[in-house]
Amino acid sequence: MGAVQRAIPWLIVSNEQPSGSDQTSLERDAQRNAVVELIKVAPVAEELGKRFAAAGHRLYLVGGSVRDALLGRLGTDLDFTTDARPEQVRELLSGWAETIWDTGIQFGTLGAFRHGTAVEITTFRADSYDRVGRNPEVDFGDSIEGDLLRRDFTVNAMAIELPERTFVDLHGGMTDLVAERLDTPATPEESFADDPLRMLRAARFVAQLGFEPSDRVVAAMTEMSGEIARITPERVQVELSKLLCGQHPRRGVELLVDSGLAEHVLPELPAMKLEIDEHHQHKDVYRHSLTVLDQAIDLEKAADPDAEPDLVLRLAALLHDIGKPATRRFESGGGVSFHHHEVVGAKMTRKRLRALRYPKDVINRVSDLVFLHLRFHGYSDGQWTDSAVRRYVSDAGPLLPRLHKLVRADCTTRNKRKAGALQRAYDDLEERIDRIAAEEDLAKVRPDLDGNEIMGLLGVDPGPVVGKAWKHLKELRLDRGPMSREEAIEELHRWAREQGIETPGQ
Repeated sequence: MGAVQRAIPWLIVSNEQPSGSDQTSLERDAQRNAVVELIKVAPVAEELGKRFAAAGHRLYLVGGSVRDALLGRLGTDLDFTTDARPEQVRELLSGWAETIWDTGIQFGTLGAFRHGTAVEITTFRADSYDRVGRNPEVDFGDSIEGDLLRRDFTVNAMAIELPERTFVDLHGGMTDLVAERLDTPATPEESFADDPLRMLRAARFVAQLGFEPSDRVVAAMTEMSGEIARITPERVQVELSKLLCGQHPRRGVELLVDSGLAEHVLPELPAMKLEIDEHHQHKDVYRHSLTVLDQAIDLEKAADPDAEPDLVLRLAALLHDIGKPATRRFESGGGVSFHHHEVVGAKMTRKRLRALRYPKDVINRVSDLVFLHLRFHGYSDGQWTDSAVRRYVSDAGPLLPRLHKLVRADCTTRNKRKAGALQRAYDDLEERIDRIAAEEDLAKVRPDLDGNEIMGLLGVDPGPVVGKAWKHLKELRLDRGPMSREEAIEELHRWAREQGIETPGQ
């Protein structure tokens, strides 16, 4: 059942595309739904509409706010458009809003906050583009018609005039919303030439809304995919993150790859489409990665249905095998291997995420998960010592809950016996981790002597020697578990003698 079907009860009755009078009735129902949603924030929207009307100006709720109202999920961040110029908007907000901000005033936008609702009001735009970059020559318009025509998609090109609550739909946005279709008000070629970022936004809306792009949108994206080079990495990163955190990220990723956009923004994805022949059987790495993404999201939601989407886990699931193409080797006898693909993949992940200007903490966490995701497979024979379990936990650190989900999601074999064995093996590993953690507080694995004690016992000042001694004691702690203070001191002195370090009293 699609988003519109959930929001508009009529659609629950039938999955057939309505037509004629039924279509008209459905659209009227959707419009009423939008008005009902609008009433929920009526004190702010109504007041603002009346304030602008009294000053002789027109005000419209517009764009994503109208789309979300139609879908029954209007939030408290509202977008408006008006014929009033920015300074006139500022005057109308003064004395009404609790807070006003003008960081977007060069683009004709002012923001305000009142009674728990944030509003952004933008003067009608009739921008022109040089089609070299993506920043337009800001040009204010005089009509809602021109403003709606310049918008990215028809479902974002509807408006509700206030305070009358008159519905404005000049480009079939309602029809596309009911059909769960993504299309453009102007031709896709014109729209994407003006702003290539809209191609990425198409994939993002597919992931967020579950809509299907029209054939002409897909054709234009495919033909014009190279134009995305005009977009800065930072903007690409924002759209990619929103896509992956949507309700249907797999569909968005597939559109990126099928249209050729991924070749320019995340080329490691299509590179995973390795050719498979009858002599060298192995999984389709690209399809496998999409399945791992799906399964990781299922585990994420099962752990906490109300939690925000986990971008780090989703990036790691999508990219965990990107090192396979570079490490593929055909073996004698018809086999294929990907030795050390986790090491290569972690480096590739770090390089790509840096290029996309992801924050350092995201880069570190995702690349560490890619590096660690294969570690468990040495456990399946049941030969890990407690020391190995401690190292697994220590190396994962705070990423351990995510690593659990990633490793379980990575089991995509159709062999039910093998899949069951892997899941049981991981169940066993988690049980051992819990048992050892209860005994030893694994979350705080550290040497049995701290830095100050090491300096006092060795008679040294802060410096590299202290760090090396600390690392040696931590390795012992991982290997042997907790030691008594006397044992730790004895091991420290033994290490010092091996290093040729003279210690007090020795």
